[in-house]
Amino acid sequence: MRIVLDTNVFVAAFAAHGLCEAVMELCLDQHEMAVSRELLEEIRRNLIKKAKLPEQTADEIVSFVRSKAGLVIPAQLNPSACRDADDLKILGTAIAFRADYLLTGDKDLLVVKRFHGIEIVTPRAFARILGECGE
Repeated sequence: MRIVLDTNVFVAAFAAHGLCEAVMELCLDQHEMAVSRELLEEIRRNLIKKAKLPEQTADEIVSFVRSKAGLVIPAQLNPSACRDADDLKILGTAIAFRADYLLTGDKDLLVVKRFHGIEIVTPRAFARILGECGE
């Protein structure tokens, strides 16, 4: 499957560990993933500001993510595509990658549920989907 993880999932994976870390590792090991430069910048910024990680650690995490995921240029979307304009870059990344799933904890995205054929689900819901598929 082709997967895009939202910034909040990456930050939770590296800062809090737990379910987001397990899902991220599973996606990296068994599925195709993609990011965009905009997403990498947001991951770095949030690792420093929200997770309070040192800049060097944030840079190492971004380098790791970049080495494991394909890099795409986000599709340009109409600002009316979602209720939070900040989410356009993650939706554009998912569309450009032709993702099957977008994993997020963002309520503004989760309310959309499906966008251009991309299922928008929480990491927990995705873990259940994988369990049902036997992966």
